Amino acid sequence: MADKRLVVNDNIRIVVVGGGTGSFTMLSGLKKYGHDLTAIVSMADDGGSTGVLRDELGTLPPGDVRQCLVALSDSPKIRDLFSYRFEEGTFGGHSFGNILLTALEKLTGSFSEAVETASEILRISGAVVPATLDNVRLKMEWPEASLILHGERVIDTGEFKYDPRQAILSLVPAATANPAAIKAIQEADLVVIAPGDLYTSLGPLLVINGIAEALVATNALCVYVANLVTKHGQTDGFTVGDHAGEIERFVGRPFLDYVIYNHQVPSDDVAGKYEAEKAYLVEVDDDKLKSATYKTVAANLLGGIADTKKSDTMLTKRSLIRHDIDAVAAEIIATYSKVKR
Repeated sequence: MADKRLVVNDNIRIVVVGGGTGSFTMLSGLKKYGHDLTAIVSMADDGGSTGVLRDELGTLPPGDVRQCLVALSDSPKIRDLFSYRFEEGTFGGHSFGNILLTALEKLTGSFSEAVETASEILRISGAVVPATLDNVRLKMEWPEASLILHGERVIDTGEFKYDPRQAILSLVPAATANPAAIKAIQEADLVVIAPGDLYTSLGPLLVINGIAEALVATNALCVYVANLVTKHGQTDGFTVGDHAGEIERFVGRPFLDYVIYNHQVPSDDVAGKYEAEKAYLVEVDDDKLKSATYKTVAANLLGGIADTKKSDTMLTKRSLIRHDIDAVAAEIIATYSKVKR
């Protein structure tokens, strides 16, 4: 593991790395502490509303960026507007925020400018930075089995025939990291790898040329918040250590300092809802964690069950299980504060 020196600063510079709901949760909780927040967002999404807009208009994916913008917004009414999803008609299934970001990109010719303008409209506290500005698609390959899956939408909804830990993730064409993302990681005091789908949310970001190198070299404290539940057909039986191991495999070497994971047991009623999704709580593998290069923090992190709205007609299948926003943020800040002391 790289030798890291914490930058002591009352206003902690926090970078959240991920995409979609996981980053939304982390940002929503952490912004309550008033620190300097930057979200680095995955750009491989090609499903749902985002996929339709990409295919029809040739623009970059707005969906995960929109969620991070909404999380950091200080304007409740505008947050609601950006999250509003049309229920019928030509725009049925599309969120207003996705359409606006796409329109701004077409107007300015720059996705970065589109994000900056949307940030002003939403009056966000912090910054949202696309991990890459290249128009890329996700590829997952098992070389020994001569099997290749193309596209985040296909991979996200698939049930893998082979062990995903033997697969190679890449972006086509090979992506170059957004310089603003590299700069944010270099200057951070704390980097949080958000929970999320390993192979369609986190992996596509971590394999971008330059991102992995920046994470290994940064002096920031690097913390991974582990997923609550497994994903049927993809990570069945994966433990906390397995999830963290894949995060570091994508990067190419150990870089995590801490892994925060849930050890709260749900009620029978909630557990039943998990099982209806064929999702099960990620188990804790004490032996593997004890031998890891990172330290661990166990906490009660279970939140409520997310609602699926009628208008979400274009959404691909996503877990309904959520972290407790405030509990996770408190553990992240407490871990940083303990190390700083």
